[in-house]
Amino acid sequence: MKEQLSTIRAAALAAVEQAQSATQLDELRVQYLGKKGALTAVLKQMGRLSPEERPVIGQLANDVRASLEAALDTASQKLAAEAMEERLRAEAVDVTIPGRKVTVGRRHPMYIALDELKDIFIGMGFTVIDGPEVELAALNFDRLNAEEGHPSRDWSDTFYFDRDSRVMLRSQTSPMQIRAMDTMPLPIRMIAPGRVYRKDEVDATHSPMFHQVEGMVIDKGVTMADLKGTLNTVAQRMYGADTKTRFRPHHFPFTEPSCELDVQCHKCGGAGCATCKGEGWIELLGAGMIHPHVLEMSGIDPEVYSGWAFGFGLERTAMRRFKIDDLRLIFENDVRFLEQF
Repeated sequence: MKEQLSTIRAAALAAVEQAQSATQLDELRVQYLGKKGALTAVLKQMGRLSPEERPVIGQLANDVRASLEAALDTASQKLAAEAMEERLRAEAVDVTIPGRKVTVGRRHPMYIALDELKDIFIGMGFTVIDGPEVELAALNFDRLNAEEGHPSRDWSDTFYFDRDSRVMLRSQTSPMQIRAMDTMPLPIRMIAPGRVYRKDEVDATHSPMFHQVEGMVIDKGVTMADLKGTLNTVAQRMYGADTKTRFRPHHFPFTEPSCELDVQCHKCGGAGCATCKGEGWIELLGAGMIHPHVLEMSGIDPEVYSGWAFGFGLERTAMRRFKIDDLRLIFENDVRFLEQF
């Protein structure tokens, strides 16, 4: 039995010396010192020894166990130290190497223009509201006085979801006028930015998906003069005190009288160019006094209250604000263009 213990000691110490990982050390611990290990198997034979031999063999077995445990602990500490040394080498930081440049994101020019518009209107006492892009035709057309047969309701102009033309991608933010009149207490001063969709061909000033900023005021004694004064003030705060505007008569079914507001082309200064299609002016918004019938359909007495509404083209607002000559640049996500702002 002494020879067995000596053989176990020698073999185990040699194996521990050759171990390359903590996993191998754990396997050796189980192999030699576990419940079914080699040393335990020898100790189970102690019953066959004479009373005189048992203390001697027992002491020898304890010495073997102690030497193996000490060797395992030493090897474990050595491997841990080597692993830490390797980790420190792998994770070492060379403080002489220049740091990596952190790229800072920028706001999109269109949303810069939107934030500026919001600040202007909030300063005038307007509330900013939001609404769905998938809209009911009843709100997008019927409640805005555009009855069946109106050209804007044609399938060639509008994106519908159903054959009955009841659900659609909104073609304007004007349904937010109706939603505001149905839910907000009078008087109302609100703007509603959002995406809209029309079957427009893409060119320098058009896109099938674009953004509008709807606005509306309803109160007692509201006039067209209030509308013109407000929009001129917005244009001057947005583009500068020397901004030139013009109001042109127009027709919208939900306003009477109606108008369009143009700003002088930022590219040519009114001389005429490709951006303004030779006109010298760029249409910025449509506006007008809210039609009495639209007020009545929302339960508002047109004999007591009057109001006006408008709809900005946000992309065109940004184009004028930053002197961008092609609307497509706003949607192409070319970093060389966007990082200028």
